[in-house]
Amino acid sequence: MNPDDQKPVLDDATLAFAGRVFQFARMGHAEELADLLGQGLPPNLRNDKGDSLLMLAAYNGQAEAARVILDHGGDSELANDRGQTPLAGAAFKGDTAMVRLLLDRGAQVDGGIEGGRTALMTAAMFDRTEIVDLLLAHGADPDKRDGAGLTAAEMAQSMGATRTPGQLARAPRVPRG
Repeated sequence: MNPDDQKPVLDDATLAFAGRVFQFARMGHAEELADLLGQGLPPNLRNDKGDSLLMLAAYNGQAEAARVILDHGGDSELANDRGQTPLAGAAFKGDTAMVRLLLDRGAQVDGGIEGGRTALMTAAMFDRTEIVDLLLAHGADPDKRDGAGLTAAEMAQSMGATRTPGQLARAPRVPRG
């Protein structure tokens, strides 16, 4: 085995510190995060599931923590191991304010990994009409397809969503190209 291929062994204190940092993002401890990020903590630190600090803050509705992470260079396009971006995570949770914050701070409305689910697809699947409206107003493409070839409306129908399939059918189409 090449010595360069070996992963570093982390001691208990380092692992405990990392656990606290991720918990700060989950619980919204913005002041503590600001202090650590100001001392050089990487803003795009990720846990064992690929969740970044911003993903954890966004998914858990911690707007002030998300702002702090973004202010220190957190990447709103950094997808986790499931291909979900912070914007899609906020859409899944139904957090309109967080979706708005991320969009206002530069998150790509149709961002994500190639063939993955966009925030619009996620919002549509869970019948989150207000978020669907917000994403469409920011230019989300209702005709974009995931890796299986499905659109947001088709995903919504397959999940039993009652309002978003019709909402997406009525959405204005923007010429792409």
